[in-house]
Amino acid sequence: MTVIIDQPIPAFTAQATSGQSVNLDALKGTQLVIYFYPKDNTPGCTTEGQEFRDLHADFVAANTLILGVSKDSLRTHENFKAKQGFPFELISDSDESLCRLFDVIQLKQMYGKEYEGIERSTFLIDKHGALRREWRKVKVKGHVAEVLQAAQDLNS
Repeated sequence: MTVIIDQPIPAFTAQATSGQSVNLDALKGTQLVIYFYPKDNTPGCTTEGQEFRDLHADFVAANTLILGVSKDSLRTHENFKAKQGFPFELISDSDESLCRLFDVIQLKQMYGKEYEGIERSTFLIDKHGALRREWRKVKVKGHVAEVLQAAQDLNS
């Protein structure tokens, strides 16, 4: 489900792959897609990342930077990124601060047990740092193309 909004995002800094430190304020002037996913090297998360990878040039043409976020370590992220050939950075949010900022930690169930985990979600932030679209409870199939269309529409 996609929701259209216009809400400023509080400034944040996060550690990412390639030794990068991502600072929201430093990215103003560029649109930003932040997608949250549960875990590196799992089927749905791999497919979603591959779809962002495959459309990366189109996102770049739309002046839109892609960042993936999960609670995995930077080392795990580096391996996942290299194995899949991702041309974008992955943020390690082991303390869940970014996950909590975007309210993506939700109660989940597996094998009858409840636990807190990341709900697959994507956010489109405009070049001024305002949240413009959000997708929650994402189903991977067709999702990345929809995000790309929204980024292109926002850029025009």
